[in-house]
Amino acid sequence: MTNGSSTVREGETPDREYPTLAEAVRVWARIALLSFGGPAGQIAVMHRIIVEEKRWIGDDRFLHALNFCMLLPGPEAQQLATYIGWLMHRTWGGLVAGLLFILPGVVTIMALSWIYVAYGDVGYVSALFFGLKAAVLAIVLQAVVRVGRRALKNDAMRMIAALSFVAIFAFDAPFPLIVLGAGLIGFLGARAGLRAFQPAGGHAASGSGHVADRTTLLGEEMAALPRAARRSALVAGAIALVLWLLPVAMLVLLGGQGNVFADIAVFFSKMAVVTFGGAYAVLAYVAQEAVGTYGWLAPGEMLDGLGMAETTPGPLIMVLQFVGYLGAFRQAGWDSAALAGALGGLLATWVTFAPCFAWIFLGAPYMERLRTNRALSSALTAVTAAVVGVILNLAIWFALHVIWQDVRLFEAGPLAIELPVPGSIDWASAVLAALALIAVFRLRLGMAHVLAGSALLGVILYLLGVISPATA
Repeated sequence: MTNGSSTVREGETPDREYPTLAEAVRVWARIALLSFGGPAGQIAVMHRIIVEEKRWIGDDRFLHALNFCMLLPGPEAQQLATYIGWLMHRTWGGLVAGLLFILPGVVTIMALSWIYVAYGDVGYVSALFFGLKAAVLAIVLQAVVRVGRRALKNDAMRMIAALSFVAIFAFDAPFPLIVLGAGLIGFLGARAGLRAFQPAGGHAASGSGHVADRTTLLGEEMAALPRAARRSALVAGAIALVLWLLPVAMLVLLGGQGNVFADIAVFFSKMAVVTFGGAYAVLAYVAQEAVGTYGWLAPGEMLDGLGMAETTPGPLIMVLQFVGYLGAFRQAGWDSAALAGALGGLLATWVTFAPCFAWIFLGAPYMERLRTNRALSSALTAVTAAVVGVILNLAIWFALHVIWQDVRLFEAGPLAIELPVPGSIDWASAVLAALALIAVFRLRLGMAHVLAGSALLGVILYLLGVISPATA
């Protein structure tokens, strides 16, 4: 039924009215501009505005939608916005909500990438990023603790985390292989009826275990979803798949092996299907490949990009745009390197987020079936445990390249471990990192305060002559 300009769908209570699309656009734009602080902060902002302030959907419905998005690869906060937008206004609503959610990040990261390559060797700019690196290290370690507390509920999960860490840290195992292996272990464990592999408290149940098995208004609406709405969602999902895969195929066919744009398209497309466990997990593999295999950027620059993404609105995974920008800027061989960088950055963003729309539109009509599949939930529980080990590897990788100036690779058969060179410690970086760790774990300061304080200390050290532009 309708009430003025708003619509009340079947199963909704009268005090929770859907807005018009024009009203929703303004609210999604507001949410996008406030979406700082990683997925936890972004989801909290969305809940406060959509559920508590506007009362467009209920708490149970919001949590069920979050469960669904946590089953999918990709940034769950952006996918949650897309799904809620689809729930209220179908395809156009999903597109508007999902695109607006990433738009501020696209614009700011693109601008910062251009400033970085144009003015990154200026003393003050270098000093600012020098300070940010220390804060990023502390924030990644905080992510290890936060995800570990949620995911490592028993000895089996802790063993999976330990094995994933050893695999990627000591044997250079590819992140996709770790994800597939952990998922297979979880799936088989659930099928065998092992208690340790039950999904309670894992990926699918995160943040909403007390409502995970309840029939809610959302489940009722999905069961009663008109055939035309199902068909429209599936068509939109198929179009999103084509818009994702067709440009990738064309770049590979036309560009050939070694073309930086083809490499960006293929590499970040692979990332789009294995990004379970949040951005920190996939960034370990991105850093490993973008720095070591493709040579798109240096270890310190990867930290700079993560600092950018931490301090701008939008998903943390927007750091991939910075990686794509630097890769194309340096390797495209164009007369206008800035134009090549911009296209490379936008391409990385496109192949990262186009699949997100495909997963939402293709899966939304079947959300309840996916969420209640215990074997699938158990597989993702194991994947989340493996992600803890992967994020720990990322933290150690960052620490090696922030605190020490020289790192060497030790190899012995399949073993390949990066070790710091004794005597190459950077004491300014070490002190800043220690202060950032104290701020995060002892003083419990917010991310924005830690980042701003670390950046300011970097500039102060530069003004005092403790660090030079070359050091920074």
